[in-house]
Formats: sequence, C-alpha cells, structure tokens
Amino acid sequence: MQISTRQLISAGFDDLERAKRFLADKELADIDHRALVGHLAHAADPDQALLALIRLIPHAPAALELALGPRTAPGFLRLLGASDALANFLIREPSCLEILQEPAPERMHGRSAQELRAELLIAVGADPASGIPPVAAIFGEDGHRVLRVAYRRALLGLAHRDLGAADALAAMPEVGRELADLAAAALEGALAISRAEARHRFEAEDIADLRLAVIGMGKCGAHELNYVSDVDVIYVHSSDRLDEDLAHSLARELAIGISRAIDSAGIEPGLWEVDANLRPEGKDGALSRTLESHAAYYARWAASWEFQALLKARAIAGDAQLGAAYEAMVEPLVWSSSEREGFVESVQRMRRRVTANIKPAELAYQLKLGPGGLRDVEFTVQLLQLVHGRVDETVRARSTTKAIAALSLAGYIGRDDAEKFDRSYRFLRVLEHRIQLVNLRRTHLMPHKESGQRVLARAVRSTLGVELSTAAGLLDRWGDTRRLVRLLHERIFYRPLLNSASNLSADEVRLSPEAAQSRLRALGYVDPKAAMRHIEALTGGMRRRAALQRQLLPVLLGWIAEGVDPDAGLLGFRRLSESLGESHWYLGMLRDSSAAAERLCKILSNSRFITDLLEVSPESAAWLGSNKSLQPLGYEALWGEISSKLKRNLGSDQAIRLIRVIRRREILRISLADGAGVIDQDTVGRALADNDRAAVRGALEVAQSTEYASTPQLGEFLVVAMGRQGGHEIGYCSDADVMFVQRAFDEADQQGAQEQSLRIATALGSLLGRPMVPAIQAEPRLEIDAALRPEGKSGPLVRSLASYEEYYRRWSQIWEQQALLRATPMAGSEKLADDFMAMVDPLRYEQVMGEEQIREIRRIKARVEAERLPRGAEPERHLKLGRGSLSDVEWLVQLMQLQHAKDHPALRTTSTRPALKAIAEAGLIPAAEVALLDDAWSLATRIRSGGLICTGRVSDVLPNSWRDMEAVARWCGYAPGEASVMEDDYLKTTRRSRQVFERHFYGFEERTA
Repeated sequence: MQISTRQLISAGFDDLERAKRFLADKELADIDHRALVGHLAHAADPDQALLALIRLIPHAPAALELALGPRTAPGFLRLLGASDALANFLIREPSCLEILQEPAPERMHGRSAQELRAELLIAVGADPASGIPPVAAIFGEDGHRVLRVAYRRALLGLAHRDLGAADALAAMPEVGRELADLAAAALEGALAISRAEARHRFEAEDIADLRLAVIGMGKCGAHELNYVSDVDVIYVHSSDRLDEDLAHSLARELAIGISRAIDSAGIEPGLWEVDANLRPEGKDGALSRTLESHAAYYARWAASWEFQALLKARAIAGDAQLGAAYEAMVEPLVWSSSEREGFVESVQRMRRRVTANIKPAELAYQLKLGPGGLRDVEFTVQLLQLVHGRVDETVRARSTTKAIAALSLAGYIGRDDAEKFDRSYRFLRVLEHRIQLVNLRRTHLMPHKESGQRVLARAVRSTLGVELSTAAGLLDRWGDTRRLVRLLHERIFYRPLLNSASNLSADEVRLSPEAAQSRLRALGYVDPKAAMRHIEALTGGMRRRAALQRQLLPVLLGWIAEGVDPDAGLLGFRRLSESLGESHWYLGMLRDSSAAAERLCKILSNSRFITDLLEVSPESAAWLGSNKSLQPLGYEALWGEISSKLKRNLGSDQAIRLIRVIRRREILRISLADGAGVIDQDTVGRALADNDRAAVRGALEVAQSTEYASTPQLGEFLVVAMGRQGGHEIGYCSDADVMFVQRAFDEADQQGAQEQSLRIATALGSLLGRPMVPAIQAEPRLEIDAALRPEGKSGPLVRSLASYEEYYRRWSQIWEQQALLRATPMAGSEKLADDFMAMVDPLRYEQVMGEEQIREIRRIKARVEAERLPRGAEPERHLKLGRGSLSDVEWLVQLMQLQHAKDHPALRTTSTRPALKAIAEAGLIPAAEVALLDDAWSLATRIRSGGLICTGRVSDVLPNSWRDMEAVARWCGYAPGEASVMEDDYLKTTRRSRQVFERHFYGFEERTA
C-alpha cells in the first residue's frame, strides 16, 4: 500500500524520500505499510527506527513480527528509534529479541541487585553465592565477551522498560538505581574473570585468601548512574595470611583484570571506563590499599574535597564484609568534614573547577556542568548535607533525589522549593539519559543541530505532562529549567537564613539558630552570629528597603560569600544600606542592575580600603551602575571643579576641605573603576597623578591666597613633580615627591621672595596633610615629600631658579641628575615652569656619561639595596627594593636614559613603561628581556596597589597571610584560589627580571665589549 507524504510527516519522519525507499525494500514488501508507519510514530526518531529494522530483519526475521504486533510494536520500535547502539547489539545478538516480546509496563519496575548479580556471575561461570570462579570458568577474551553480552542484554531490557514508562520523571530514580546495580554486577563478574586469569601468575590458595572490595563512588555509589558514565571506584584489600607485598601485588593484578574485562578492546565493545582516580593520592597512589592504609591517609593527608566525594562511597562488589568496614571507617570522616580548616575554600575550588572544565564552545549546550545544570543541583544538595548532616543523621542519603526529600522533611529546604528542585533534576537527568542512549556514549551535551533537538523533544515529550514535539519547545523548557535551578540554588542556600532572621511567615524554611550559623560558616563566614545580626538588621521591619532586601539578599549574600572576607563584606553592605536609607537610586540599582549589585558585593568583601571610602561617600556606589560614570575625570575637569569652588571666596579651612573631598572622591572613583575592570593599570597611574596634581594646584592657590592677603606677592612659585609622581605612574596613597622653585620679581627682593616661598611651601604640606573629618582608617592623605631636592633633606626646601642653575652646574651629583629624569611641572607659574624645564632638559638628556659616573650610579644602587631594605625583609618578596622588582627596573631604565637619550629622543619620557618600549625599539636591550622587565614592573606595581586596596594598609612586601594574598591575587586579575599562582608568578618573574638587570646594569662594559 502506497504511503502518502502527509502520513510520513504525521508519523514524524524527517527524510521523506529515504523513508519511501526503505518502505519499498524487499524485506517489507508483503506487509501493511500503513500499520508499520503508525507503529513507527511511537519512535522518537522514526527514520532511525525504520533503518534499524531493515538492517535487523536479515539477522532476525522475528523482528518484523515484533514491529507489526499491536502489543510489541510500540516498545520495540521506540527502542530502535532511541538507540542505534542497542539496535547494533541486537544485530550482533539476535537471540536477545526475546526480551522485547512483552510490552513494557507503564510503571517502571526495576530488577533487584541480587537478580542482576546472579545473572552476570552465572554468565561467566562463577558461583552466584560466592562469586568464586570454578577451575573451568570462562576467562580471557571469551570471558570478556560473555560478560559484556550479558550486561547489554540486561541493559536492553532496562531501556525497553524505561522508554515505555508513562512518566519518565517518576521512573528516573529507579532507572539510575538499576543502572548502578547492573554496573556493580558487571564489576562482580569482572572480578570473577580476573580471579580466574590471575591463576597464571599466582597460586590458587593465595588468590582465595585475598579479600578485595570494590567501593563505588560518584553516581554509581549513589545509586543514580547514567546509561553511560565512568564508574568511579576505590579498591581495598585484606589478607589473613599473605605478606604485605604479595597481597598488594595480587590486589593490583585483580584490579587491573577488572578494568581489562570491562573495557579492553574486543569483539564485543567495552562497556565503560573503570576510573580509580578518586583513590588516595589519585593517579600517583597505589591502585589498592588495605583498610588501615586508607584510614591513615584520610586521617593525615586527605583534602576536604575528598571527603565530599566519599559522601557517595558504597561497597558494590567483592568482599561485602570488608566493604562494610570501609563504609563504617569513612562515614564519621565525611560528616565531620565541614569542620575542617579550608573546607569552604575546598568547596569553592570544586565549584570553580567544574566551570573551568567547560570548553567555551560547549557552554551553551552543557546539561551537566553549565549554569543551571546537574552539577548546580548536586553541589547545592551535597553542601547542605555536609553542613547539616554533621548533627542530623536523617539527611545522610547518597542519592540526590532521596537527599532532596530528606532535606525537605528535616526542614532545611522548603517543600515547594524541594519539589521544584527535584523535578528539575529529574528532567535534566532524563534528557541526559535519552541523549546517551543513542550511541551509548558518555556525553552531557544538548544536540547542536535542530534535527537532533527535535528527536530529543519527541523522546521526552511526555515527561512534563505536556507535548514537547518541537526543538523550540524543548529549548524553551530547558532554558526555563536552567533558570529555575540557578534561582533555587540561591533561594535554598540563603532564603532560610532570612526567614530565620526576620519576622516572616512560616511558609518557607525557618532554620534554628544553630543550623543557620552552620550554613553561614560553611559558606565562608567566620563569625556567623554577627552575620545573622547583620541579616536581621537588613531585613527586619516593614519599610520598603527591608522588603526589597529580603527579596534580593539571597542573591547578594551569595556574591558576598564569594569574596575573601564575607564578614567584612556583609558589614560593609549593612553600613552602606543604612547610610543610603530609602534612596530611590540605591534600591533601584540593587533591583534593576545585577551587574552593579554584583560589583558592589564583591568589592565590599574584597577591599577594606574601598569599603572605608564608600562609608564616607556612600552616594558614590551609584557609579557602579554605569561604566561611563566610572571613567576617571581628567586634570582639566578636576581643576575646573576645584577652581569654581575657590571662586566662592571660602575660608582656607573650608576651601582645602572641599579640595581634599574632591580628591578622596576621585580616588574612590578610580579604585571602583579599577576593581570593576573598566580601566587598565596605566590609566590608574595617570588618573591618580592628575588627581594629585589638581589637588596640589588647588592647595597652592589656597596657600598663596592666604599669604598674599597679608603680604604682597614678591615672586613666582613652582611645584615640580618628581619620582613616580612625575612619571604619572603612582599608586593609591603614594607620597607626592616634589621640588619647590621660586623666582623674585625684583632681584632686590630676593631674600623676601625666598622667605615668602618657604612659608607657602610649608603651608602647602600642612594643608594637604592635616586630618580629614570624618576620618577613616585608610585615609588617603597626600604627603608632600621634598627629599629629592638638591642636597636632599639637608638642603634648602625652596631654591630660586638661579640657585638651581648654579647648583647643578657646580656641585650636583649623578643621583641628582638621575632624579631629574622624572621632573615635570605640577602647579604654579607656567613661565617659571618653562624656564625650569629649559634648564633641566640639557642636564638629564644631553650629558655624556663617563665611566666614573656609571660606577657611581652602580655604587649608589648597591648601597640602596644594602641599607634601605628594611631589617628582616626578604629581598625576593620586597615589591619596591627587592631583587628584580620596581627599583631594579627603574634604575636600569634611568641608566639607559642617561646614556642614550641624547641620541634617541624617544627615551626622553618621565614614565617607565614608555621608556622601556623606547629601549626595545632602539635595540639597547633585546625585546624579550625588555618584556620581562615590563612584566616584573607591572606585576609589582599591581600587587603594591592591591595590598593597600585589599587590606587598607600600605605595604611594600608581598603578603604572607593567605587571606591577604588571596585578596591581592583577585585584585590583580587571578582567579579565586590562585593566591599561590600569583606568588609563584611574582617570584619567577622578578627572578628573571633580576638576571636581566644584573646583566645590563652591573655588567655594562662586558655587554658592550
């Protein structure tokens, strides 16, 4: 009978022309095509089912009868359309068709572990009671094939029942349980084969004496295995008679034999990988250990994540008594692991590792590892179990679905949330099962092509009580599930904390004080009692702010907990919220801008310095909602604002306070932009220098106005920036290295002009250095430092331009000439600035360096290293004066400038990094070595700024405490948990930088020779 195109489309066929050709095949010549196509409509992929049927019929003619029988056809064709791998298995083993002769029950009924174990042991010729193979047992390639066929025969029956279940979500836990028991039975059969094969190398009585237990981990241990997954195992052995070395060798042989029987190449393909990498010491550890050896390792060396993995540990094969002893040994270790030092960091690392393992191209298709995927559910449930299972044995379940139910029953998850979480998890697992069934391959990726998505939609169309027959419908449902899982993750972790701290209804979970504090402690809060007080203060009452924060805090608490110091972050958030009260923009930003809210939370828990600044300028938090608002104001804009305020004829105290408020505000803007990644390191240095320049100019205006109010102006005055200030590469709270220059209007008034300029310079330092009100712990004062002037601190604070000219002509030393390399006008008379720079440029750029001068620079540098490094400081860890750090790079750059700026104009810059670039372009130092110097200088600068930003303390030493190191590492762009990586990078980079420095600074003659 001719089948119409409409009928094929209605049945779900995709390739209509191919379907018509297949139906015309001789194997199907004498059948009712309409009835067959009607039955094929039960298959998720009718095209695949029809192809598989045509391929199968020559090997098993009975397949046609199954495909046409009203009772057998739906289940049989559903299987062919769901799994190409099982169809190929039927072609290899047509006798297994008998399993499909009965229709699958609508309600999933699983086979028992004992039944599966006996079936696979009998298949390999072993005793079902003892698992011991007789002398005539099947082993080698034949044994492997028999075991794998028996396994796939059982898998075929399970898939038939799974696909026929009316409610796949309800069936999922039973399917996972049977898959785990089937894997355990396969391992039992593999152990029997391995024992038989071991007779070639070991005595039979020795083999009989060794007891080996196989401990299932992960999903197999939890009784929730996938169709195809690595089976994670740990081996433990014991012997009453064998010596330790022999027992270990035999146990290792048996373990290798198990893997060989399960997964080696053969006529019947391998089943899955037996993965023993969760054993103590991982791949580097012994394949099997005694119970005592396991106990010793876990007591002394195990990391916290290993105990989280052991939560799923279950004896699944081998010696049952030994396996039970292993379970009893690890159980108390698992449930006390949340008290271990480093538990929080370990859990956080595991979460990050999951995300880091995702290939970027796969992220959008990940069912397991992506946001809102299976791992989010499993991680949430396991952490709650580890937190509360320490004292509540009712939540100590291995499987995820049972654990969700237990946590809900015990009151740690709300009933509605638990139901949604459980249903979402089951849906994701069913998707995973249907995808893996196709080729029986380990995958967790949604099909990339629309045709594959459409087939998957048909395969799960009844799992949610709705028809999901289109790819778009499936993707919409999957997207909704992922978003729900992420929302539930936040709600389950943090919402109960709010309910327990506020006067809310009991519709949601209300944790006991002890349970709430345990949960906070597990999330990284060191003082959970204080954290609960902050939560109470934020969410208590009926005001709009409290209502909104009850809504938002589940998310905000999570972001705060990701920081290095969640306690400080939560306290800072509370203070900021109390300062801003009902400000509409603040509440709106938290509600409407998740990016701004996340930035705020992470900055508060990572930066003491910024938190302190926000406390006195809370309105500045609004900048976090806009990258444009975070852009630093340039010098002209800053000076325009300051000068407009000075025109109001304010008193000196009020004027200088406004100037310093503006400067502090801009430091906050720059640091927020820096922390948010909106600006780079070079921009930070320039912005901070422009900010200081505007503040110094404003303070100079105030000082001069006060002075000239009582005494006529007798001359010009100039502030010259020196050091890193002159190079526009300063850090937060850097001193302002300066020199003061004056020039009298009338030579006869020189003495008076000098005294007047001295009063102005002194007043300038006093105005900028006085305490602010309100004061904060890390007050960013601007200290004026004139130590780089001629003769240093012993010389006059202010000199005339003529005095500078005479001094530099007659008495200046090489270090003073070197200091001028960074001189640049900062504030004061523009005419005097031009004349001063005209005098300075020939001194720093046009002099010819003699050998004596070079030796003197080297001598001074060596003296600086020996005398200025603080007592007890490690040279390798000092950021400023240490080996290969800032001082080394800057001294080498400045030596090159003194020697070569005359011939290479690009070297005439006050900034280090542009000078390095010019050095490389001029070929004075190889480009690769210049890159090393640049890396060392940049990293040291970044760490130095990070130290102040994160701790609120000025320090020139690489942090020693883990918390400070971790905070600085994150500020420097390292991933969470990479404090040691930053430390290693710094030590390695500066070590190489030092080698370059020594070669080109101290060994200059040898290089040029």
